[in-house]
Amino acid sequence: MTKYNDEELRARLTPEEYEVTQHAATERPFTGKYDQWWEDGIFVDVVSGEPLFSSTDKYDSGCGWPSFTKGIDDDEHLQENTDRSLGMTRTEITSKEASSHLGHVFNDGLPDRGGLRYCINSASLRFIPKKDLEKDGYGKYLKLFNN
Repeated sequence: MTKYNDEELRARLTPEEYEVTQHAATERPFTGKYDQWWEDGIFVDVVSGEPLFSSTDKYDSGCGWPSFTKGIDDDEHLQENTDRSLGMTRTEITSKEASSHLGHVFNDGLPDRGGLRYCINSASLRFIPKKDLEKDGYGKYLKLFNN
């Protein structure tokens, strides 16, 4: 895990991005910019740029947050943690490199796609369009979109 400077993060991130990624806040449902985002590309950690999810695994679960069936590299960049906040036990998802809080994973997803629902805050993500993958250093993910 890379430790990021708190002052630098506060200057670089919006207040919502900072609170979500650094203090496990949750954006209000149906307010995040990626909830109804359907362009081809990948979603990376807004803090570190670590690749997290592909639009090919995104679906509309109706929960009000972007939902994915799996992580981009068989969950290689995702860390699971037990979250006992709010009087319940859930599985929190953070990025491995920056330990950014992303959201939670639930087992009520699409049965034909593994059954998991990664419920992720838009504020923890940055979108890289397919057309910019090579230019932005994510060219290896172009194969996800070549049919």
